[in-house]
Amino acid sequence: MSEQNGKEAGAPGTVINSLDILKLLESLPHRYPMLMVDRITRMDGTASILGIKNVTFNEPHFLGHFPGQPVMPGVLIVEGMAQTAGAACVASGEAGGRAKVVYFMTIDKCKFRKPVVPGDQLEYHMTRLNRRRNMWWFKGEAKVDGQLVAEAELGAMVVVE
Repeated sequence: MSEQNGKEAGAPGTVINSLDILKLLESLPHRYPMLMVDRITRMDGTASILGIKNVTFNEPHFLGHFPGQPVMPGVLIVEGMAQTAGAACVASGEAGGRAKVVYFMTIDKCKFRKPVVPGDQLEYHMTRLNRRRNMWWFKGEAKVDGQLVAEAELGAMVVVE
């Protein structure tokens, strides 16, 4: 469900309260097993975004990471942060034009605090730090039950048609 401020969905300045899985699939090229965000529950353009990932034991990375002690790989947590920010850039319309692809450019100040395991609900708290033309930078915090599990600063480039 998305709510707009009297503007067409995807138009610049649109306020979207949430993106369900269908809107995420429209905004991102990723598909299972590489889609690392299930829903965006809050979005103020690209200024502030809250994405959700329900971590389940059925995900293929748990077969080998680690048998008998399943832990979500940190790189996939960071990928989920990037996908949350990328989906917001595309869905908000702030990228200008129709987004063709979003390229991950940089990861800085990345830290992992606690393991994420099946049954956890990851919250990706993304805040835009800067934007220059088609390049965007975000600060991300991944939380489970309000506790910080990972953080990073991410950069991406949005290529439009």
